[in-house]
Amino acid sequence: MAHRSTVPESGAGSSQRSSLQSEVRASFLAVCIWKGEVEVEERSLLRGQDQLRLSASEKVRKVSLDNKKSDARAPKYVASEPKRRGDSVNAHGAFVGINVGTDISNPPSASDIVSILKEKKIQHVRLLDSDHQMLSALANTGIEVVVGVPNDQLLRVGQSRSTAADWINKNVAAYIPATNITHIAVGNEVLTTEPNAALVLVPALQFLQSALLAANLNTQVKISSPHSTDMISKPFPPSTATFNSTWSSIMLQYLQFLNNTASPFMLNAQPYYDYVKGQGVFPLEYALFRSLNPDSQISDPNTNLFYTNMFDAMVDATYNSMQAMNFTGIPVMVTASGWPSHGGQNEKAANVDNALAYNTNLIRHVLNNSGTPGQPNNQVSTFIFELFNEDLRAGPVSEKNWGIMFPNATTVYSLTFEDMATTNTDSPVLRGTFCVANSSAPHSALKQSLDWACGPGSANCSAIQPGQPCYKSDDIVAVASYAFNDYYHRTRASGGTCNFNSTAMVTSTDPSKPHWLQWQQRWCGVWARKPRQFCYTNSLVLVDSPNYIAVYHDAKMSGLVCTMKN
Repeated sequence: MAHRSTVPESGAGSSQRSSLQSEVRASFLAVCIWKGEVEVEERSLLRGQDQLRLSASEKVRKVSLDNKKSDARAPKYVASEPKRRGDSVNAHGAFVGINVGTDISNPPSASDIVSILKEKKIQHVRLLDSDHQMLSALANTGIEVVVGVPNDQLLRVGQSRSTAADWINKNVAAYIPATNITHIAVGNEVLTTEPNAALVLVPALQFLQSALLAANLNTQVKISSPHSTDMISKPFPPSTATFNSTWSSIMLQYLQFLNNTASPFMLNAQPYYDYVKGQGVFPLEYALFRSLNPDSQISDPNTNLFYTNMFDAMVDATYNSMQAMNFTGIPVMVTASGWPSHGGQNEKAANVDNALAYNTNLIRHVLNNSGTPGQPNNQVSTFIFELFNEDLRAGPVSEKNWGIMFPNATTVYSLTFEDMATTNTDSPVLRGTFCVANSSAPHSALKQSLDWACGPGSANCSAIQPGQPCYKSDDIVAVASYAFNDYYHRTRASGGTCNFNSTAMVTSTDPSKPHWLQWQQRWCGVWARKPRQFCYTNSLVLVDSPNYIAVYHDAKMSGLVCTMKN
């Protein structure tokens, strides 16, 4: 299974847990049910002359409820800890950007478009052409830009070295360094939509690369060409995917160019088309990144890897197609992926709800540092398709409605271009509802469900790593509850459930306020002078002393809620 995790195995007598173990679990959940990494903000807790100050940037490295050190050699629950920081980009470089199309009868001005990008905190944009007004408006913004060579210019660029050099000078060199141009997308799906231009694709790449070298821009700007998944014969299962043999000669040259120049394979991955063409072969939930029952996972029979969404399968099919031609190490960059918000009478899947669900889940997926089942360590930078509806696009109604905004700059639906794993997931709809592990479920079943939640389910399980605040090596029910609840609150709005193959259940009883503990009102200052005491804040405050655990539940409460540890 992808992102396979290892959980503690229970002993023979684990079913008969002592009251002390129950109390420890309750205390664990009281502190950890909502928390991943706890950032300590600077606070002052006063009682008379007592005062305890905390550093604003101190990271909570360890919180021990029983004053025992966790075993650094203990198994981890997930393969890697999410480390994403900043807007629309994670620590490993994966980002989410957006396409700006041109088939609009009355588009906003370039300055208005840049204002929209700034407002939405979008730091990466793909232009389908090299519009000079846009390139000027993007100057000094820091926004990274992909410029495009349109298909109707490809023949000229691919047939003349001097034309290619002129294109670079006018559309790239003239705007650097003020405009942060990082990539050139040469054509768009040329082999499958413009077969008459196929023979000049690689020469165009080579001529443009030579011009970049002459301008000393080859290290800053990378050149590639976007392809659709139609280039891949039988993309599922991904392990046996190969490129269409019709284009073998050109693809060999193309991949060699990418390998020589350290450029990415540009892929337009649109699950909407494959879902519609599949006519029910794959469930809609699979296309929309919505949760599937663990027993209903779609797996690759050759690798035993589980695929929870079609996007990952498309990306892995591309990697395997390159590998079939003996190329490895070329990263995949998804240059277009999205979902239409409106369609004709026979386009039922094209609606606002599905578009919002797909793009919201796509952003979360790209930024959560998970990679794909086949390439867990390779992040997939992705450009949403697209910023505006394009009313001039040919084809069915859905083709005109891929934008998140109308051309008049009003919103089709609201989309957040940031890592939602770092935002508050406690929505009004979910407030008062919790997803916890069923303590009567077999531990082997809990183990499988926990593996799925922390792996394909993309729950943020960083806090249940060894040495982290919520790690409990001997209590799978507690750590599973943490992972299940995190997954449920992150995905419920987009169709996520609290089932986990019948190992979890929804409850209205707040796990952070277990009824079997006798809470008492105390001020933090009462314990401020005790040794080995810590007080952490961020919605919850933990005071850990040799004798007491205190949890602060609500800023409106007059003090801390405390209970005896022993």
